[in-house]
Amino acid sequence: MRKFKATIAVVGLLAAVAIDTVKAAEKIVFPAPGGQQTVLSVHGATDLSAMEPLIRDFQTLAPNVTIEYSEYVTNDLFDGTSRECNERQGTMDLVLSSSVDQLVKLVNDGCGTNYRSPLTLRLPSWTRWRDEIFGFTFEPAVIVFNRDLVPPEDVPRTRVELLNLLRSKPEKYSGKIGSYDIAQSGIGYLFASYDARGTAILGRLLEAFGRADLVVKCCSSDLLADLSTGRLAIGYNLIGSYAVGAQRRGAHIGIVIPRDYTIVLSRAAFIPRSTRNPATAFWFLDYLLSDQGQKKGREASFFFSFEGTLPEEVDGPLWLSTSGLLRPITIGPELLAVQDRAKRQRLLSEWHRSTQPDGNVP
Repeated sequence: MRKFKATIAVVGLLAAVAIDTVKAAEKIVFPAPGGQQTVLSVHGATDLSAMEPLIRDFQTLAPNVTIEYSEYVTNDLFDGTSRECNERQGTMDLVLSSSVDQLVKLVNDGCGTNYRSPLTLRLPSWTRWRDEIFGFTFEPAVIVFNRDLVPPEDVPRTRVELLNLLRSKPEKYSGKIGSYDIAQSGIGYLFASYDARGTAILGRLLEAFGRADLVVKCCSSDLLADLSTGRLAIGYNLIGSYAVGAQRRGAHIGIVIPRDYTIVLSRAAFIPRSTRNPATAFWFLDYLLSDQGQKKGREASFFFSFEGTLPEEVDGPLWLSTSGLLRPITIGPELLAVQDRAKRQRLLSEWHRSTQPDGNVP
């Protein structure tokens, strides 16, 4: 049975899913190393493995702060944050997400708290909006491949090369191409929406994905696990930092910066207006933007930098920021169009129509 069946069911039920079904993964508590004086509740669509080094490093500066971290998929985080905003009360002191269009929607709906500091003001203009949303990472969307399954001559470095590979070797790569389920994954949907405006060949690429029985998953961790074990050969539009982290933990994968264009996002944070602990939330936000936080992020969590230097594991230009390949996702009001319901449904329909050989659209 085709792996898109589960996705069709999800999309068909999307409008009917009740908000009260939203739930976080198990809450992880980082006790205050110096004795608890306050508690900071951080809710994020960011892998625990990436956040833990930053949390523990922050606690060296704030030894009396206990941090509770709850990890979500992007859409669940958006729904839960929106619910707490509408109820004007909640449990969240700081919200982190790669799906920055969802954060822009929340802030536009009045869910955020204004904050300005010397550290927020020095951010690149494309990574902050209204002194309420602040990008703290530099993360390209990459192509990832299993080194045992994809020989050097097959490694795609552009979308055209990927399209040609799927056309020329359909039997070899059928069922072996993976990407995000854009109905479940906010970051997958965001990347797809930028692809839709970024390349004239997207329709042909999606059709090739359909013929190749594209495998879709909700999360980076699932896709990278499948790439590591060989269940998948190539992953498209994956978050580069997670791929580098997987490789450093031993996954036998290669990572490619696309040579036609590279979508780059800045994972962002905002402080809900219902925060119970604004002072500590502001402190943690400033830490993420500080030289110390950025250094720890480059070393242990996100691996890329705003200067555009690439980790040694990545196949791409030495300085991405000056390569001419970048298409940054600007955090601002233009992202509200990405969240428009009619546009969302059109993109979901196009995605599934193109990737379903029988033409059925949920």
